[in-house]
Amino acid sequence: MPVGTAASVKSLSREDLESIGASIILANNYHLYLRPGSKNVKKLGGIHKFMNWPHPVLTDSGGFQVHSLHPKISDAGVEFTSHLDGAKHFFTPELATQSQIDIGADIIMAFDHCVPPNASHSYARAAITRTHQWLLRCIKTMNHEPTNQSLFGIIQGGEYPDLLRESAKFIVDQDLPGVAIGGAVIGSDPHQTADTIAAIRDLLPKNKPLYAMGVGVRPSDLLNVIRAGADMFDCVAPTRLARTGLLYNHGSKNERIDISQSKYKLDQNPIDNCCDCPTCKTYSRAYLHHLFKCKELLFYRLASMHNLRVMLKTANPGLPLNKKYSFC
Repeated sequence: MPVGTAASVKSLSREDLESIGASIILANNYHLYLRPGSKNVKKLGGIHKFMNWPHPVLTDSGGFQVHSLHPKISDAGVEFTSHLDGAKHFFTPELATQSQIDIGADIIMAFDHCVPPNASHSYARAAITRTHQWLLRCIKTMNHEPTNQSLFGIIQGGEYPDLLRESAKFIVDQDLPGVAIGGAVIGSDPHQTADTIAAIRDLLPKNKPLYAMGVGVRPSDLLNVIRAGADMFDCVAPTRLARTGLLYNHGSKNERIDISQSKYKLDQNPIDNCCDCPTCKTYSRAYLHHLFKCKELLFYRLASMHNLRVMLKTANPGLPLNKKYSFC
């Protein structure tokens, strides 16, 4: 899922996303709650109308974001300071869920206590207990206002197999439309992520999607978690790396090239000879190097389309380009 944190995949239009085969995107509840406000998104017809995206949208609850702001956490919820203006806010499971309902996402993520890296076993246990309690409150909020939206629960547990399995059993028992696995250890190391998923795979339902949150810095990361059993994944890395000049290339170290390097100044090859994206079909490395050096806005669009197309094709090798939308 391409990440459109603030209801926009940076530098790309709806037509750009459709042309490369994107069929679902992710937006973030924390950011939309603060600006323009989830109630305002609802007044404007919901996120699909607001951003002119007629396809599915998943919203992250904002739990990961608020836990990165050194919040005050209690069983009631999380108090945090807005990164925009320093104002104090208090997220409860009820508020985080209602906010996503108002935004109009098709898939809503439960509000959870994200387990940070290197957390102790006792901290991780307290976090999963709170995550499970909060999930029940999210479910109650969803049931209070019946919609066509789907709630996914999130497995936590950090690096501890016993806690991951305990959490997986609880989340699966709630019989929700889908299951996610989160926490700071997910996505940071693709092999560890795959091992973590493998450790709980026998507990997961085979007829429901498994969402590995925050996975996808390199194309091979997707292959590792797909083999482990994941069906859905997202990461800001493809577009973020693109904006810094790091473009995916199958044959290179770290699976990418740095287009800012002077060796590409006269290179007439595409970014990747194996890629079928509009950028690779139309423009040379030399031109992209020039755009990047000149800080031309077109670079961000062309680079982002390439990196996302590589990721989408890695996850689904048979995914065709959408010829309905011309590249112009």
